[in-house]
Amino acid sequence: MSLLNRKIIIIGDRDGIPGPAIEECLKGTEAEILFSSTECFV
Repeated sequence: MSLLNRKIIIIGDRDGIPGPAIEECLKGTEAEILFSSTECFV
């Protein structure tokens, strides 16, 4: 799947995969990251 010209919102989990880790994985793509955050879902 191509991420060219896609806008991405990242919501990571504190006890799972944090937002910055997901953002790092998407750096090589051509996607535009609009928002990235790590939340605590209790």
